[in-house]
Amino acid sequence: MRSPDRAAAPVSRRQIVDSGLCIGCGACAHAAPDGRMDWDAHGLLKPRGPDRWLRAPDAALARTCPFSPASADEDAIALARFPDAPAADSRIGRFEAAYVGHAEDAFRMGGSSGGLVSWAAAELLRQGLVDGVAHVAPADPEREGRFFAYRIARTVDEVRAGAKSRYYPVELSRVLAEIRATPGRYAVVGIPCFIKAINLLRAEDPLLAERIAFTLGLFCGHMKSARMVESFAWQLGADPAAVRALDYRIKDPGRPANWYRAHLELRDGSTRAQDWWHLADGDWGAGFFQSPACSWCDDVVAETADIAFGDAWVEPYSSDGRGTNVVIARSPALAALVAEGMGQGRLQLEPVDADFVAQTQAAGLRHRREGLAWRLAQPRAGLQPRKRVRPGKAGLPLRRRLIYRLRREIAEWSHRIFRLARLLGRPGIYIGWARLALATYQGVTYSRGRIGTVIDWLERHFLAKSRDLSA
Repeated sequence: MRSPDRAAAPVSRRQIVDSGLCIGCGACAHAAPDGRMDWDAHGLLKPRGPDRWLRAPDAALARTCPFSPASADEDAIALARFPDAPAADSRIGRFEAAYVGHAEDAFRMGGSSGGLVSWAAAELLRQGLVDGVAHVAPADPEREGRFFAYRIARTVDEVRAGAKSRYYPVELSRVLAEIRATPGRYAVVGIPCFIKAINLLRAEDPLLAERIAFTLGLFCGHMKSARMVESFAWQLGADPAAVRALDYRIKDPGRPANWYRAHLELRDGSTRAQDWWHLADGDWGAGFFQSPACSWCDDVVAETADIAFGDAWVEPYSSDGRGTNVVIARSPALAALVAEGMGQGRLQLEPVDADFVAQTQAAGLRHRREGLAWRLAQPRAGLQPRKRVRPGKAGLPLRRRLIYRLRREIAEWSHRIFRLARLLGRPGIYIGWARLALATYQGVTYSRGRIGTVIDWLERHFLAKSRDLSA
């Protein structure tokens, strides 16, 4: 565990961006008169403004950027926020209680998973515990230049309008500015690094500490760039400029919950839809369009949030097309809110332990622990991430090393190849490359045929050789 270093050397926004550590959360821009968040060449949100703002060393930024090497880590934040939590686990953090299940049908059927995120946000409003909920809702791409953006919901209907998963870049600067300008109590819904940013800001800013009363975290594998929407459109035979709205996960009770199906609505009223596994970049774990900062994250389950929600990716829940959540209540207030909902019969939840929660997120945790240790051990330029995971690759099987290397290359090159295809107006350049990259990745990751046999032989051969040399 590492506590914040209040005397740490200042860093600049340019250093954070150039080092691949900017997730585009907007925390550094919310109170800056000259700064803003805008799109970069790869469809990711980055700080923009005068050079003096971007390049000036800033001690406060060093303490409040969620990926800054000088900011407090998740263990330190969680210990300060939940000091009396009865349970603590190195994989999922400190917590009061954990559950698996779903919300009442009115919320369950309107969400991507079990409906518990919207239920909790709506309940905070209904009970008068908050005046507004900062969450991600659909936006008008023609008017706002994006498909989704943070909004402050002040009614239950507005909360429900923002239900469902959004694998799309968003940023907090506008809603944070609104929270600062409008007295009241607020809840913020966000992925782990966004919630970490909120907590770091609250430690610096008494006004935000007073007004942001609750945080609701979302389990996260990684974030995608806005180019993913364009790629889906290309592959479904649509002009990206004609897309009016999209749904990343169409819910169908007759299909397993983990059979993602993307759905595009076009300006002429027509629609396009396809299962993710038929798309060239539809394997989530391969890392297409991943934000560079996600390579340096070690928090899968929003360890600093008052309550956190994810999908229950284990059987029998992953086959239930109606959707099922796993929930980690970390603060006593949110644990009590959940217990009250259960007592009223509005939540159908069963208690689970840390092992169960970790099992539902096994792939993500492996990538953020074992995989992160491998990535930290590779040479890199710029600011060096300081994480709870120690750098190392000793004992890592050959297949796992190849998987992590392929994920890194796909994440990096998908941005570049797509940009080239976009500039030339030749979608086939990207789609052809993506299919080849995906076939290589899946061959290494899943194959038990020729590729798998070769990898297994090489691993046995070099392991035996290593043992002989050390004997």
